[in-house]
Amino acid sequence: MVLFAGLTFTACETTDLDLRVSPNDLAADQADPNLLLNSIQLAYASNMDVISDLGAELTRIDYMFGRDYFNNYPGDTFNAVWSRTYSSGFNDPGNGDVQVGMFTNINTLEAIDAESDTDYSFHLGVSKTLQAHMLMLLVDYLGEAAFSQFGNPDEFPAPTLDDGASAYAAALGLLDEAESLLSGGPLTLGATDLFYGGDTSKWLKLVNTIRLKAYVTTGDTANFNAIIAGGNFISSADDDFEFQYGTSELQPDTRHPDYADDYTPSGANIYQSNWLMELMLNNDDPRIRYYFYRQVGATPGADADPNEETLACSLAVPPQHYQDGGFTYCSVPNGYWGRSHGNDEGTPPDNFTRTAVGVYPAAGRFDDSSFGTVGLGRGGAGAGIEPIILSSYVDFWRGQMADNDASRAQFLRRGLERSIAKVQSFGSLDANADFSFAPTEAEVTSYIDDVVADFNAATGDDKENIFAEQYFTTLFGGATEAYNYYRKTGYPTTVLPNWELDPGAFPRSFLYPQNEVVTNPSLTQKQTLTQQVFWDTNPASPTFPPAN
Repeated sequence: MVLFAGLTFTACETTDLDLRVSPNDLAADQADPNLLLNSIQLAYASNMDVISDLGAELTRIDYMFGRDYFNNYPGDTFNAVWSRTYSSGFNDPGNGDVQVGMFTNINTLEAIDAESDTDYSFHLGVSKTLQAHMLMLLVDYLGEAAFSQFGNPDEFPAPTLDDGASAYAAALGLLDEAESLLSGGPLTLGATDLFYGGDTSKWLKLVNTIRLKAYVTTGDTANFNAIIAGGNFISSADDDFEFQYGTSELQPDTRHPDYADDYTPSGANIYQSNWLMELMLNNDDPRIRYYFYRQVGATPGADADPNEETLACSLAVPPQHYQDGGFTYCSVPNGYWGRSHGNDEGTPPDNFTRTAVGVYPAAGRFDDSSFGTVGLGRGGAGAGIEPIILSSYVDFWRGQMADNDASRAQFLRRGLERSIAKVQSFGSLDANADFSFAPTEAEVTSYIDDVVADFNAATGDDKENIFAEQYFTTLFGGATEAYNYYRKTGYPTTVLPNWELDPGAFPRSFLYPQNEVVTNPSLTQKQTLTQQVFWDTNPASPTFPPAN
């Protein structure tokens, strides 16, 4: 004991644990810029998947579970997104690994660049482009975001959030920086560019396209048109901004998240939106066989006998507001087995009968009316994409900003042409499908002609609904902007209402991340979902939007 005590007090320099450097807390000069860029890109892609799903649920592009909006979207909804953006170290719920937020890593990358003789302009240009887009989206969904006081804990240990307009201005400033960094065609220095393969010309087009996103959201027609006049933006499928998934099932799972959920040995686990499936079915939309894979050819309560065990609502009497509006409460025919907005029923044994995600964008199966089942490796094995900003989306933005109906019709046509061509290109991922069921070129042309003709003939709400329905259909799989469009315009008014007559006010923004509220004394949680984003100048909820 005496000997041990002597060693303890005389050799403390060998046992002082505080002198050890945590491998998860590397100093700037110990971090690899290429690995930092990898982490920034992956955090961004993960956030885009979450944000896109939230936007899709609220706009009926995807199915939303639950009758009450406030209960559906509690304070933890944005916890993971916030951590992947700002944290100095957190356990990622996606894989359990300790991760550092993308903004924190960008600050580290800037510090490395400032201290190094090596030019990391490519790394910083890419990072600041992604940072600008994420900052805008945080404002779009939360109303405010941290930027001016972030990353300086000595001066701002409890950073306040920047108001939405200020954060948008900061994001546009980041795009200016990114453009300056990328304009000289900097070397990639061995970095892995997960989006454009090191092509700085494509990144510069993305910079301008994110500017377009800001201007269409805020209604800044002059600056929007100035970017269009310059011509250097995403305007073809070759420039589409998307994240490519792989086929690995384990360590890590690189498949599209929707594929991983739906193509399992125990069947599909996602419910598809009745509103979108019925809209596409009624319109004879040529994309429907690519978006959805039917495991059966008929649906209980529609064109098959009701079945209490597998589809309980097929026996139910729809509530009065569904009857009054003539809405589809439960069942879409032809085996398009999904759920309507707000359906909160339990999960029956329907994993091998419900409709699964198809070959676009999740790389599942093409629907050739074979009515087989889903399973590991089937279809395109999950090597799909996360559509983020596609050229077809930009066409709809241009239609939204156009000042005359003729131009709007032109961009509606162009958006549909680009969307359908891209969707159909995914058919090749399912090598075992029978493509005699695929729509022909003549059928596609006829469909587009009919939509544009209907748009030209329509007036008022009918015209706006046609444009919005086609935009939302095009956004399937990458619906971050659908939520913005719905709050700005209130269209389409044809979306299904919630199962509940009074689901609470439609969310105009989400609650702050609860983890940040708990740890940051400068932040007080919202009490409702009705706080409007700075660019949302429409009447307050529940007056707006028309369909709750």
